[in-house]
Amino acid sequence: MFEPFLFNDRINMIDFEKLKSILTENNSFLLTTHVNPDADAISSELALYFILKKLNKQVFIINHSATPYNLEFLDKEKQMQKYDPALHDKLFNEVDVIICLDFNRANRLAKMQNAFMNSKKLKVCIDHHQDSEKFADHFFVDQDYSATGHIIYDLIKKTSIVKLDYNIAYQIYAAIMTDTGSFRFERTTPEIHRIIAELLELNVDPSEIFDEIYDHSKISKIKLLGKALDSLTLYGNGNKIGYMTLRRKEFEETGAIESDTDGFVNFSLSVEGVCLGILFIELKEGFKVSFRSKGAIPVNKLAAEFGGGGHTNASGVRFFSENLDEFVDKILSRAEKYLA
Repeated sequence: MFEPFLFNDRINMIDFEKLKSILTENNSFLLTTHVNPDADAISSELALYFILKKLNKQVFIINHSATPYNLEFLDKEKQMQKYDPALHDKLFNEVDVIICLDFNRANRLAKMQNAFMNSKKLKVCIDHHQDSEKFADHFFVDQDYSATGHIIYDLIKKTSIVKLDYNIAYQIYAAIMTDTGSFRFERTTPEIHRIIAELLELNVDPSEIFDEIYDHSKISKIKLLGKALDSLTLYGNGNKIGYMTLRRKEFEETGAIESDTDGFVNFSLSVEGVCLGILFIELKEGFKVSFRSKGAIPVNKLAAEFGGGGHTNASGVRFFSENLDEFVDKILSRAEKYLA
């Protein structure tokens, strides 16, 4: 079991020159991200892929999960591969560097974790989440960044490793837009808007990206959302906790998939008086829990109690073999403690 360690809060604590030297002095790279990737994860991989290709490097993108259907448009060159042990385990020992993007715990690699940990190759983590585990050789992590894609942007601006172009800007925009909640979350700063202005000057079309990600849902996703909303229950003193539960049978009934649940938990916070939202999702193997909060309620610490992590107001945890019913009351009880 890896012990988490804390980075300080100083902005720009990342040694970008060191990261640049790793990227320029090595020849082959394997890029990967967490199970069930979101847009920041996918776009950060692709932005870094375009940087490395500009440097004439050999690059592989191998992910545990298939790319969610609403994010497939980002991978126009079809570079992302879904992990197959027979095809990909050897790559973990053949490339010069393995780069992990947008996650801070090795178990977020799911079935890829053993191949990753057994590799003797240089391991790098680029991330913006809190409470990282020591699972890599080099960490380029700062929780003050709005998104991992934001870190990739600063790599370019602070080192001039390559020139920012349309392909890279497109990915960075998608990463920042989604991880700031369309520019409404806490880390939406004046700096973020200046960055976005620069990306738009490179002809990135914000309406196109938003439409592709949020307005191309399959009917199965909408039906699953209906079931999630139907399960919405208020809990605790003052009904300040709102939680929803999705069971495997509801995925089967609607034909929806796990990635369809992205963003569902936010609906619980739209209820008057609710300041902590929870979504329980039963999976084929185990279950996952998403936490969201308002104000200073640190759901990352709540998630950490169960082996998870994330940001102060947005965190989660995944259980790979445990039974959901045995944990719901326990998690709700612990969540209530954080309302104080």
